[in-house]
Amino acid sequence: MADGFQFAFTPAVERATAPAWEKVKRHVTPFEWRLHAPLIAEINRLKREKNAVILAHNYMTPEIFHGVGDYVGDSLGLAKAAARSDAAVIVQAGVHFMAETSKILSPDKKVLIPDLRAGCSLAASITGADVRLIKQRYPGVPVVTYVNTTADVKAETDICCTSANAVQVVEEAARLWGTDRVILIPDEFLARNVARQTAVRIIAWQGRCEVHERFSRDDILELRAAYPDAEILAHPECPAEVIEVSDFTGSTAAMNDYVLTRKPKQVVLITECSMADNVAGDAPETEFVRPCNLCPHMKRITLDNIYESLLHDRYEVTVDPAVAGRARLAVQRMVDLPPPAVPARYDLVKARHHVDVELI
Repeated sequence: MADGFQFAFTPAVERATAPAWEKVKRHVTPFEWRLHAPLIAEINRLKREKNAVILAHNYMTPEIFHGVGDYVGDSLGLAKAAARSDAAVIVQAGVHFMAETSKILSPDKKVLIPDLRAGCSLAASITGADVRLIKQRYPGVPVVTYVNTTADVKAETDICCTSANAVQVVEEAARLWGTDRVILIPDEFLARNVARQTAVRIIAWQGRCEVHERFSRDDILELRAAYPDAEILAHPECPAEVIEVSDFTGSTAAMNDYVLTRKPKQVVLITECSMADNVAGDAPETEFVRPCNLCPHMKRITLDNIYESLLHDRYEVTVDPAVAGRARLAVQRMVDLPPPAVPARYDLVKARHHVDVELI
């Protein structure tokens, strides 16, 4: 327990954490909750004392997501929500590039991350120097960069995108720059899946998410055979062969909306393991089958180090103002786009199945 001190599970703590317990009790045992709840109550007290908010990504464990998260969702949505808040301190329950994005959009706020080792294989796959070389190789071709990147990479970018709006941003970039080609980096599988949804030619980088690249077509077919009534939802960072045999493909926000709106009796989320636990807290009528690929970086964030981060202002994330200003422009260009007329999905009915990308 944090600081070597065991907080007590008192009746007051039980009452204060009861709403969160209702959300997680199907996935957290009562024994575990008696350990978690006192720390949750203390973290929430510290937030009030320090005028702080906690941004809890969809891949956080349920006790973090439902217990201490003030804003929950995908990385960009969290950063935008924090920028709108009156909080003086932001604690990023996620990975380092997310904390950088929060700092970019909230330059006057203190941004903390509980563990500096919480990185990302995808963000680590490319650097700002790489992007500068790419632009030299393809002069005049706009660079669209996934928000799952470092501030240094965003600073070399023309416009950012998310998995939810990548097709829209690619088509808008092609229109604004008057070209039929767009560079979409760094996720190779996202780029390949976008390429199937648009006539714009895609130039891609060979970055991958170590969680999503591990899923295969055979995995999905085995799930389909074992759970024939389950609806299978995949993230667009998965290989195209996974998308082809899934029922729906969309961002974490789109998956969440799909479950809450359609209320399937049984569902499989092909993404990071904790996502299912967190959506299940708001969808008690749906049974979740859990094919579990954990993100080792996300799992570095715990209640204990969130508490330590808040208590000691540990560890502050900063971004060079010159880099942040250029990165903010790329993010803002995306934010300024009108929302898509139809919620984004990677529709295989409309997909151009034989479209390929040019790999750098």
